[in-house]
Amino acid sequence: MIPFERTWPYDRIMGDLYVQECPFCKTGNVILPIRPEDLDDIRTGRRRLLVFPCCRNKVTVIDADPDYLLTDTVLRGK
Repeated sequence: MIPFERTWPYDRIMGDLYVQECPFCKTGNVILPIRPEDLDDIRTGRRRLLVFPCCRNKVTVIDADPDYLLTDTVLRGK
């Protein structure tokens, strides 16, 4: 079972990946420094370090589906 507290939703808009809100500093509409092509590598098992440009917090992306990024860090409260 996928741990929901370690996931974060993202959107793909015109070739860029966005999150509605940063899980750390709560900044809205943050563009992610990951290209859509990188998601294919992540889905095949390659891990990717993601540094949020708004606050410089880091997570490792373990997996991705069309809606959510799965990380190694708890991003949601209990």
